[in-house]
Amino acid sequence: MLKNINPILSPELLKVLCEMGHGDEIVIADGNFPAESVGKNAIVIRADGHGVPEILDAVLSLIPLDQYTPKPAALMEVTPGDPVKPVIWDIYKQMLKQHGENPEAIEMTERFAFYERAKKAYAIVATGETAIYANILLKKGVVK
Repeated sequence: MLKNINPILSPELLKVLCEMGHGDEIVIADGNFPAESVGKNAIVIRADGHGVPEILDAVLSLIPLDQYTPKPAALMEVTPGDPVKPVIWDIYKQMLKQHGENPEAIEMTERFAFYERAKKAYAIVATGETAIYANILLKKGVVK
């Protein structure tokens, strides 16, 4: 056990967050995201039983987002014609603000473009999140 570290962060995830450098990206994925097939060149960390918001909150408590990138966070946009309205995105914006990040600095990324970007991520955290379009990608900034 460590003091002041959110216990939801597994040793493997803590190690990955430490290893990541400025500009490296991490995906916190919902339960439908093809983490294993997309993440063949990334570290895939299982966080089954946890939702994206709780993992996002814990990750943002330890790493800053890239201040040299206009939009250091990315969401998978809803496929045209899909009637889904992801209310979970509002939670993400609240969390970004709570952790001192710009809640409007989010890039909306087409689904397959998001997958391609995720293939280049340093790591993918596969959660048990049941909300759809709940994937978020973060670009790590400089720790000051």
